[in-house]
Amino acid sequence: MSSKKGIVIICNLDTRGEDIAFVKDLIAGRGHDAIMLDFSMEEPPPFPGDIRTEEVAARGGLPIEVVREKYRSDRDTATNNQIAGASAIVQDLHRQGKVHGVIGIGGGTATLVATSIMKRLPFGMPKLMASPMAAHPAYIDKYVGTRDITMHHTVLDIVKMNPLLKAQIINAVGAICGMVEMSQGTDIRFDKPVVAISSFGFGEMAVQSALGMLDEAGFTPIVCHAQGKGDKAMEEMIADGAFHGVIDICVGGVMENLFKGNRDPGPDRLMGFVRSGVPTVLAPCGLDILSYGGRADMLEKTKDRVQYVQDALRVQVRTTADELRQCADVIAERLNRAKGPWTFLIPLKGWSSLDKEGRPIYDPVADAAFVERLEQKVLAKENIKKVDLHLYTPEFARVAVDEFVRLYESVRPASAKTAQTA
Repeated sequence: MSSKKGIVIICNLDTRGEDIAFVKDLIAGRGHDAIMLDFSMEEPPPFPGDIRTEEVAARGGLPIEVVREKYRSDRDTATNNQIAGASAIVQDLHRQGKVHGVIGIGGGTATLVATSIMKRLPFGMPKLMASPMAAHPAYIDKYVGTRDITMHHTVLDIVKMNPLLKAQIINAVGAICGMVEMSQGTDIRFDKPVVAISSFGFGEMAVQSALGMLDEAGFTPIVCHAQGKGDKAMEEMIADGAFHGVIDICVGGVMENLFKGNRDPGPDRLMGFVRSGVPTVLAPCGLDILSYGGRADMLEKTKDRVQYVQDALRVQVRTTADELRQCADVIAERLNRAKGPWTFLIPLKGWSSLDKEGRPIYDPVADAAFVERLEQKVLAKENIKKVDLHLYTPEFARVAVDEFVRLYESVRPASAKTAQTA
């Protein structure tokens, strides 16, 4: 395989031509093929890109003249046209084996366009956005979402080369070149069935124990951090068919979404397995707390409850019986729609490292309210199984993995079972 890689530079040359030319020279000097993709919408660029903005516009469906007119009167339409056109072109280049990484350089508009294109590229392809918007709290979620995009905070705007800006651009180019040189590419293969496991700190002992057990049972476990983005990404990957099953130990995202906690993964938590039908084992880790760190209003509102302070940014507030009943209603409604086999394990001695006898968060009465409501609302009541264990133990992990293997074996095609035992 040639060491020369194709790197697409997503840029708007009409406002940043000089800076992008410097980026191209740096990449070429590293021995790679630098492909300038120009999506300029405002003015004709001072020089053409390797992929011209006229080509991008046409591929999006509008002539460049219309894009420029729309940019002044209907900017959203112009921007979406260029995103669509550029995405299609870059995807073509990827299929042809001509692109191995993507870098975006620019301000607000360039960051929106470049990261929107990056989101449509496969997992594992190096993607880097160098921008002064990279640390903007109001926008970073829109730019990155659940995708593997690296944001490089330039601090300075990408306008008029100067020694400080030059240092940042060199660092950004060094990063994307290093990524494409080291990358294993997008053709990621597994030799065993792949199982997603949700995890966060308060359920970590069970998860860590389950990993080795799954490996011994012939599976490849993939840990998804249930901090809002990780479990949202897990849902999307389940929907995309990336996993053969799920051990969803930390389902607290459902509670976080209902009551707007910091770990809110959005309204579709659990829906990946519900719609796809992959075998799934669930457990209630995280339903016992809400994350309100840094939220003075919510901490004041819940000041009469037990609050566990980890640090300045992370404060966990104990959930109430009423909140747990509302959460049980939502979970039951989703479980009742599940296409495949599932089991919800209820550890009777506590749901997390915080929810344990002798610790302030421990509230077996509130936990019991959840279980009672879930049992009332779930149609397949036999799928709810109580175990006389604490969740934060290797023993609970053993039960969860054994139950998952049972579910997996129940739906695996007979031919696959024969092949494994042959």
